[in-house]
Amino acid sequence: MNIKNLLADLPAPAGDEVFEPLVQQADLLLERIVSTGQATPAGDWLEQERHEWVMVVSGRAALRFEGTEAQQVLEPGDYLLIPAGCRHRVEWTDANQPTTWLALHFR
Repeated sequence: MNIKNLLADLPAPAGDEVFEPLVQQADLLLERIVSTGQATPAGDWLEQERHEWVMVVSGRAALRFEGTEAQQVLEPGDYLLIPAGCRHRVEWTDANQPTTWLALHFR
């Protein structure tokens, strides 16, 4: 068993968003997501078949849910559950530092 650090080896800003599976089983995926200023393209919505619990470990980000105008800003340590089928979008992620997410997808 090797100890790993969630905040180690972060990609440089201005690259693509990075999705790294940490644990993967039939109905469960735990992944590290590193965002460097990315957002959901204008007019697009994310909608997933599985529930998604997300936490911002470092950086900052804002989510918006369909039917609402208000953004929900996530700071380090903030987390929430996005139910399966809930249409949402990432309005922004911090462009000045990596935003590291921990995301758990499950049924």
